[in-house]
Amino acid sequence: MSEPEPAVGEDFAEAVLIHQEWDGREFEHCDFTGADLTGLRAANCVFTECTFARADLADARLRATAFRSCTFDRTLLRESTWDGCSLLGSSFVACKLRPCTLRETDFTLAGMGGADLRGLDLRGLRFREANLSDADLRRCDLRETDFTSSRLLGAKLDDADLRGSRLDANQLVQSSLSGARVDMETALAYAAANGLRVD
Repeated sequence: MSEPEPAVGEDFAEAVLIHQEWDGREFEHCDFTGADLTGLRAANCVFTECTFARADLADARLRATAFRSCTFDRTLLRESTWDGCSLLGSSFVACKLRPCTLRETDFTLAGMGGADLRGLDLRGLRFREANLSDADLRRCDLRETDFTSSRLLGAKLDDADLRGSRLDANQLVQSSLSGARVDMETALAYAAANGLRVD
């Protein structure tokens, strides 16, 4: 059985695609605005510069799937599961992300300013060079999470578990950390960033 041809520039706006099962499919510059993708099952797929504005991806199960420079604008993502996915350079605007499950997922260069991620388990995820300005990460499990060169200006990390995460001094100063759990290395970096001397 031959592999399906890549979909390039196709219009799926307002399409009803409930409980679709896609494996190894490719989509480039496709428009999924307002599409109903409830219960989508996608594995080993690639979406490049696609638009998911106002799309419904509730209860989606996404495995080893890449979203490259895609746009999620007011997208419904509740109860979705992302396992081993990449969202390189994608942007999220006013999306409903809670609750959802994220495992071994890469948000490098993603735009997530103001995102509401409260209470999510984000252990070990990669947010390298991501924009998380004003994001709400309160009570998140952020152990071993990689924030290398990410923007955290105004981010709320109160009561989050940051043990083993990669954070630099600027990020610590720019974000709110009340009640956060940190390891000794992060505590010392925070003290130094705030002009404290530790003897």
